[in-house]
Amino acid sequence: MAPTIVLAGIGLLAGGVYRYIVDDPGEATLANYLRSGLHGMGVALAAWAVHLHFTSRSSAWVTKWPLVGELLVKSAVMAIVVAAAAIGLQAALYGHRIDAAWLAAGLPRIVGVAFLMSMLISSAYELIRLIGGRVLLSVVLGRYRRPTREERALLFLDLVGSTSLAESMGELRIQELLTRVFFDIDEVILAHGGEVHAYVGDEVIVTWRVTANLSARRCIGCFFAIQDRIVDHADFYVREFGIVPRFRGGMHAGSVAISECGASRRQIAYFGDTVNVAARLQEHCKEIDRPLLVSADLLRLANPTADLVVEPLGPTRLRGRRAPIDVLAVERRPLTDA
Repeated sequence: MAPTIVLAGIGLLAGGVYRYIVDDPGEATLANYLRSGLHGMGVALAAWAVHLHFTSRSSAWVTKWPLVGELLVKSAVMAIVVAAAAIGLQAALYGHRIDAAWLAAGLPRIVGVAFLMSMLISSAYELIRLIGGRVLLSVVLGRYRRPTREERALLFLDLVGSTSLAESMGELRIQELLTRVFFDIDEVILAHGGEVHAYVGDEVIVTWRVTANLSARRCIGCFFAIQDRIVDHADFYVREFGIVPRFRGGMHAGSVAISECGASRRQIAYFGDTVNVAARLQEHCKEIDRPLLVSADLLRLANPTADLVVEPLGPTRLRGRRAPIDVLAVERRPLTDA
């Protein structure tokens, strides 16, 4: 809802600016400025509706095309819809029919500009999706050009039974499954303030910056919200893949060294004991058959909500680490116990 309101405001402002720059100063009346603002708002919202359509599941078919084909289709549809909105609003707001001269002179310009703008915006959007908005901003600002120490919370997610699934389903089918799962849970991660750091095979690494506003409730809640999202789409997964995927998770919070690395392909990498502990906690889930293990350091951020059961497992020596760490198993409280 918030992006829609912001874009409506931008469209309203852009329409007024367009009126000021392009049109005859003699027509600079409050009514005309209001019409131009509403015109710009309508065009902006029409473009936003097209964008929402192409980021929804109903347009998943186009994402299977080569990227250049996907961009061309999106841009063509965007240009047509924007042109139609511009023509319709022109007639509705100014109360006159569209004459042939305007169609011959104005319509091609509107379609052409809309197509070019759509190509530029769609390309920028795909770049953000490829790199990640926060990562791209960090690279542009040079935040991690030199190694930087930050307090981070990390969640390592791993698909349960991935080895046997790959053997029974085949590599291509399990990759289709993972692609769909990663798509479905992305919105949940963002809603909980998380950032996808990387997809590594059948694993997802999610991270949060530890700030005064961050709590363990948000991080832990993200894991169970992911479970709920998968359950919500259980019928689809059973129909398409014959299973309902499940994840195990390991969570830890602490100091992380972050820096840009690589030459031909630069990326932001995380280093340090915090990363290793989160990964080992996720591995330990399989050994003791628990869905989620967290460290005491993570729980110090805040107490969990009342609907969760936290079971201390005591000091645990994780693989490859000499010093033990206090580990806790977290599960949702059964409804009968609530």
